[in-house]
Amino acid sequence: MFRPKLPTMPQPTGTVTPPAVVEPTTITPGTPAPPPAPTAPAPPSRPVVQLTPGTALALVGGGTAVVLVVGAVLVSMLLAVAVTAASLAICALVIRSLVNAQHRR
Repeated sequence: MFRPKLPTMPQPTGTVTPPAVVEPTTITPGTPAPPPAPTAPAPPSRPVVQLTPGTALALVGGGTAVVLVVGAVLVSMLLAVAVTAASLAICALVIRSLVNAQHRR
């Protein structure tokens, strides 16, 4: 009753074909490819960017704006977590006081 029954492996039916024999083949070297023809150097694909005082000021202003926006988002997320934790703590205190009041009666 407590001994497991192991399934029996069925015997293969039909004819079994032997594996095919693979004969090694020889590799004959072909004619070597001609060397590539030298090409002229390509001109620069894009012009060199020159920073003027106006573009530098725009980059500094854009970077400052990005830092301020990311900081505001992170501070608001931290504030949301703090408000949630405080409200859960208040709920826990109220529930604990209600449970203790019932046990005193």
